[in-house]
Amino acid sequence: MGLLPTDPHSGKISVLVVDDEPPARQRVVDLLRREPVVGLVLEADDGLAAVRAIEERRPHLVFLDVQMPELDGLGVLDAIGAEAMPLTVFVTAYDQHAVRAFEANALDYLVKPFSDERFEATMNRVRGRLEELSLHEFGLHLARMMAGGEALPQGPKSPQRLDRLVVKTGGVTRFLRVTEIDWIEAAGVYVTLHACGKEIFYRAALPDLADRLDAVRFVRVHRSAIVNIESILQLEPVSHGEFDVVLKCGSRTRISRSYRAHLEERLGQSL
Repeated sequence: MGLLPTDPHSGKISVLVVDDEPPARQRVVDLLRREPVVGLVLEADDGLAAVRAIEERRPHLVFLDVQMPELDGLGVLDAIGAEAMPLTVFVTAYDQHAVRAFEANALDYLVKPFSDERFEATMNRVRGRLEELSLHEFGLHLARMMAGGEALPQGPKSPQRLDRLVVKTGGVTRFLRVTEIDWIEAAGVYVTLHACGKEIFYRAALPDLADRLDAVRFVRVHRSAIVNIESILQLEPVSHGEFDVVLKCGSRTRISRSYRAHLEERLGQSL
């Protein structure tokens, strides 16, 4: 979907609130009206309307109720596709849905009824992500300069291999060398970079980033994960041809059967 972190004209974000219960929907809308970073607020009262609004209006942020008749919140995500979803906060009346929300790469979840303070904590997370994402264009510009030109490459040239990324963590801008990255996890139209024991949010779709990483060092092991081979400690068999990748930093991710051949080809031997 290629969403920008903010509206370039107003400097504010547009938000879609999806809930089939009008009082619950109005509660979120009222709280959003207090937020200086929020501009346009859209509403949808069912999943089908939410899909249309996301496709046609392209909001930056969605508050998405999990339980709705016909098409529920997770059904909306499936219809749009995780990689095309805006920043998403799931709203649910049942705490057990939190696990499913995070499995769907949600930014946060709210359990009804939630307090003003809990909502503000969510918006703090939103503001933090937007602050990180605002550096994306600067990072692209800097990469072009380091490549020796202001213009983007023209024609069917192969994308330049990434040497470093410009990221912002804790209010500090830093250059992260890709060799420092242990593994990369998909989060919708963004990724989470796991590096040196830290998690860094970065605006880039996983497939696009995979195309620009050194294939000798980085291998895709799952539709939502890329691993730095140098960071692998060991592989542990799970079942049905799948393995857990245990990294030196202590993290784990899964090698799916469909991507197992990628790692075998890189290693030059079967698992």
